[in-house]
This record gives sequence, structure tokens and C-alpha cells, in this order.
Amino acid sequence: MSIQMPQGANHSIHSATLADVLERVLDKGLVIAGDIKVKLVDIELLTIQIRLVVASVDKAREMGIDWWSTNPDLGTRLKAPDAQAELLELRERLARLESQAAGASC
Repeated sequence: MSIQMPQGANHSIHSATLADVLERVLDKGLVIAGDIKVKLVDIELLTIQIRLVVASVDKAREMGIDWWSTNPDLGTRLKAPDAQAELLELRERLARLESQAAGASC
């Protein structure tokens, strides 16, 4: 009677690079929530509520978070209604100044 012992143990080692982890977090989303309360003799002195969401833009839009699309400070669109006219005026002024500078240097 002989007993056979396995030659090697099978181990499942899964390693992920930082890029893989970041891709998974951005794809699925990550929410971190916590509350910090400071009390002294049953009197609440300070409460800090922390909510952090890490997700891709697409995932955030799926969750209904898209505040950056309506914030004028973050957009690339010009803010003032007459900004296109102002931009055109500034380009013309720049062209005049460049031509004057070129004429003065000759």
C-alpha cells in the first residue's frame, strides 16, 4: 500500500498593477463616508462629515453627479454673452500691435 503525496501545492496569486486597480476603481466607483464627532461631557462641540466619491466621469454621470458641466468656472466655454465679440476685438488689436511692432523694428 502506497500513499502518494502531491508534488506541489497550487497557489492562486493574483497581483494587480496600480493601473489595474485604478481602472477598476474608476469603472466601478468608490465611496468613502465617515463622521467625526468631538464631545465634551455629552456636549457635541464639533461634527465633521466626510463624503468622498472616486469615479470616472461616465460613472459619475450614471450616478447623477455632473456639477462640472454646469459650472462656468470649469468649462472651456466663454462666460459672457458678448465674449465672442470681445475675443474678436482682442484678436484684431493683437494683430494691429504686432504689425506696429514689426514696422518699428525695421
